[in-house]
Amino acid sequence: MKIKSTSISFLILIIFFISCRGQGNIVSFPLPDSSYFEQRSTFEFEIGSIIETKSGTTAESIPEWLFAFLSGGVNEVERLYSFANKYVFVGTNMGENFTVLNKWADVFSARLDFPLLAALRIERRMISTSFLYPDDEYGLFFERLVKKAYTSEYPSVTKEDTYWIKIKVDNETDASREVYLFYVLISIDKPTMQFVVQNMITQTISAVSPGGSQAAAVNRLRQNFFEGF
Repeated sequence: MKIKSTSISFLILIIFFISCRGQGNIVSFPLPDSSYFEQRSTFEFEIGSIIETKSGTTAESIPEWLFAFLSGGVNEVERLYSFANKYVFVGTNMGENFTVLNKWADVFSARLDFPLLAALRIERRMISTSFLYPDDEYGLFFERLVKKAYTSEYPSVTKEDTYWIKIKVDNETDASREVYLFYVLISIDKPTMQFVVQNMITQTISAVSPGGSQAAAVNRLRQNFFEGF
């Protein structure tokens, strides 16, 4: 059985979108891989390659939330009873230096580091609803809302858990090596998150005053933002 893990990078795909633009009228743009929208892991490994975890030496010792994340991403975690009426976010890191990674997990701040996770999820939502390139679909609203998400405060964000696993990675050219995968679980109540985001949307609309088809696209997004969020 293969499960996945996410690398440290949370790539914003705007560069990819821009590189695909043609010189003529824009009709549509290629969507990223489904794993991007499902907020799930992208690094595949065999479950049998797990040689150690925070609480044991087998995959059976992995907590329910992490197994759900590795199997089906953030949405799968949110289906668990213990996270009913919450949005879940998972910060990830990987490498060979346990001390450095463990320090990263220890100092990971729900208040200071969460806005990055929130902004990426908000950006994903806008990209997933775009027929045109997002900056054409929504105009300046797209860029401004993402920037606002990075700098906003999110009350009652909770750092629920941290966990690590160690796997053996076989490389075709190099000898096998051992890699640590670290995960930080963050949650926030759905009503709180929805209130914050709707307030950001309202402020951004007032700031950029979109018009025409962009205004219509923004209004549709505003009405349905949390469907599939």
